[in-house]
Amino acid sequence: QVQLVESGGGLVQAGGSLRLSCAASGRTFSRSAMGWFRQAPGKEREFVAACGWSDSNTYYADSMKGRFTISRDNAKDTMYLQMNSLKPEDTAVYYCAAGGRIVRGNYYGVAYWGKGTLVTVSS
Repeated sequence: QVQLVESGGGLVQAGGSLRLSCAASGRTFSRSAMGWFRQAPGKEREFVAACGWSDSNTYYADSMKGRFTISRDNAKDTMYLQMNSLKPEDTAVYYCAAGGRIVRGNYYGVAYWGKGTLVTVSS
């Protein structure tokens, strides 16, 4: 059974940083693209970032460019999202995603989702 487990969320002040982790188990995604999405209260889930099997190929939503960095450690089947210069509008549940494909800088066809980790940014 495939599981994606996120961790690292929490409460942070505006301008602060957090590092999210996503640990995969049940199968390896070391040769597959993975991604991050988020869903703010009352809003639809949106794409945050994705990376190919090598994190030299990374893609970001425009509002995250320059502030967020996606990376992965294939030996550990773990993906990360370093979030800097956080803003109150970054408050959301952040989800790890796998089993999809990167198309034109976005991540589609997600087959597996984590349960999410809550990030709250206070002003």
